[in-house]
This record gives sequence, structure tokens and C-alpha cells, in this order.
Amino acid sequence: MPSRINPSILAADFANLERELGRIRTADLVHVDIMDNHFVPNLTFGPPVVSRLAQVSPLPFDVHLMIDNPERWAPGYAEAGAFSVTFHAEATTNPVGLARKLRSIGARAGIALKPGTAVEPYLELLPEFDQVLVMTVEPGFGGQSFMPSTMRKLGTLAATVRRTGLDVWLQVDGGITEETIVIAAEAGADTFVAGSSVFNAADPAAQIARLRAAADEHRHAH
Repeated sequence: MPSRINPSILAADFANLERELGRIRTADLVHVDIMDNHFVPNLTFGPPVVSRLAQVSPLPFDVHLMIDNPERWAPGYAEAGAFSVTFHAEATTNPVGLARKLRSIGARAGIALKPGTAVEPYLELLPEFDQVLVMTVEPGFGGQSFMPSTMRKLGTLAATVRRTGLDVWLQVDGGITEETIVIAAEAGADTFVAGSSVFNAADPAAQIARLRAAADEHRHAH
């Protein structure tokens, strides 16, 4: 499978979101960051905005919930038509129950780990998830620098997925550029969230192609 490139609309022009979605139609999914000003010190979109944007988007939505109490809110995003809904391990006491609920609605279920969160407690839960998101920056703001220290965690996940034969996507989010995507691909990621590096490019489609090619070359070398 080619590497998946999911541009984050956190880096888009909020005054022209429908146009911005059209500029990234060659990507795989649209990454939508939901922040509640509690779990992270920032505030973005809620379900009505996501539901409306989904109606005009050429691509399905990969929703990333950086919010408290995802048990209450996550199912609504699945019901709004999100292809994938990822919630944070640190925000829930029942990750398996929530993942099963999301899957029952018809969305893919993802779990996200902050840079400081250990992956080991979640390895045995991998069959319950369709995606694991390794945050390569602290969640909350776009434009941060990639943290290479998170790659050991990604490598542990990749080795476990290979050994068990599970169909779990391994996603990275934060500071992804043509340089850092190579590091993440070599460590085992197959799904890449890129915000500024795509939306700030003169030609987002060409940038998406460059990112995908760089990731593919280094994924397949391993």
C-alpha cells in the first residue's frame, strides 16, 4: 500500500475551508483536529462544523479528538460520517469500550498517545483498534518541531504489528516535512499527518506527491 498522506486543516485558511479542501483532493484523508480547551490549551471545531464540512469535502475525514470525556463526544463524530475517529489514551478510562462503540457505528477506531505516554500498556489492546496515532509533538498547536524521541515508541508498535499480522495503521502527527517523514517512515509509520508543509506549499498536490514518494521509498527499504 502506498503511504497515506492526511493533511491537517488546522493549517488551512479558515475563511475558505471548502476551497482549501479542494486544494488537497489528491491526499488520502482530511485530518480534522478537534480541541476543547480542556485536554489541550486550544479550541477548534465542533460537530456541526465537521458535519457541514464533510458534505463538501472531496475526501473522507480522519478525526483526531484532543478532548476530555471522549466517551461522550466521539460517537457523534462517527455518526456525522467520519471515516476514522481517534481519541487520546490519556483522556479515557475505557479505551476498548469506546473503540467498540465507534466500530459499531461504522467508523474506524484509533487511539492516540502523547509523546510522554508509554506504548507498552496498549500493545495487547491492538486488535481493538484500526489505527494508533503516535504524536510527534505535544498536542494542541500546529507548527511545532518534530520530536525524534517518539520514534522508539513507533518502532515498538511497528514490530508488534508485523509480528501479530494485525491490520493496524500507524500514524504520526506533528512537524511532518519532507525531511522528518523519512525518519517516521523508517521507524514504521504508514500514515502521515502534515499541516503547514502541505497548506503553505504553492502547489499542495505536488507537495502531497513529494511527501508520499519520500515515505514510500523509506518504508519499502525496511
